Amino acid sequence: MRTTGLGSVPGDDVREWMRAVLELVDIPFLPELPARPYGDMLSRTVAVLTELAADLQPVGWRLTGGGGARASLDQRRARALLQEDLDVLEEYAYEYEGPLKVQVTGPWTLAAALERPRGDKVLADHGARRDLAQALADGVQQHLADVRKRVPGAEVVLQVDEPGLPAVLAGAVPTASGWSKHRSVDGPGAVELLSMFTTDAPTIVHCCAARPPIEVFTKAGAAGVAVDVSLLGNAAWDQIAIAAEAGTTLYAGLVPTTGPIPAADQAAAPLVRRWRELGLDPALLHQITITPACGLAAAPSPADARARLELLRRIVEIVGEAAEA
Repeated sequence: MRTTGLGSVPGDDVREWMRAVLELVDIPFLPELPARPYGDMLSRTVAVLTELAADLQPVGWRLTGGGGARASLDQRRARALLQEDLDVLEEYAYEYEGPLKVQVTGPWTLAAALERPRGDKVLADHGARRDLAQALADGVQQHLADVRKRVPGAEVVLQVDEPGLPAVLAGAVPTASGWSKHRSVDGPGAVELLSMFTTDAPTIVHCCAARPPIEVFTKAGAAGVAVDVSLLGNAAWDQIAIAAEAGTTLYAGLVPTTGPIPAADQAAAPLVRRWRELGLDPALLHQITITPACGLAAAPSPADARARLELLRRIVEIVGEAAEA
């Protein structure tokens, strides 16, 4: 049983956070600090794109051209910030050995967020969203190779963030006009693009929703699924039970990102209770990784976020006792 964070953290001091994640969790991760310009989840992923150019508009990121197009000033700034963060990672973690996690926005959430050059979302165009996914997959492959070069002892783990996928599957993403919704994507179509990201490193798909599409993630080849336990309904737990018994690692989000910090036994209770209700083998609890419920960028301060990460190892002790009961 291990601990990790899901990426985002508050504040603007990446050096402070790089030291913290190497100390506080069992699977260190490349921190995302969205309080900085170009430090948010989408900007970091646009920085990874190597074959597509994009610029930042008042409504968000917009594609401006394909292969050979010149990157905008915004995209170059996003790339520069990512390189600075990777330099810090190399400085602090060069001699580190073990699992090391990096995060990117997944192809479906990215397609639902990025505008096409002539308007509306990439999601609206089947060919465009496939081209975007391929460009992202190629960029991620280069990104992972760079991380491995900088931290030779790392066993790199890829986290693919897909908060927008449930809406994509449900046909709930609004068009640019706001008068209608984009056509829903079926499960096999979602699997096809996600599977581009499960070949170069162990891949965790993260989706904080009441009904994360667990079956889509596992069919795409995900080694693990990261969820907010407090949001899950019965249908989601049924899918998690099937995945856990098949060997998929559950990244169980147990610590809330805002509000009072709970005691370790209080935070662990929903997971342990559901595990017993489902009749799952208690020994499978040893395979779980304990995380915050989602990213910690909304935490009121860096000190508060650190306290939430520190709590994770105490939760591991409680869950570990339940696994032996």
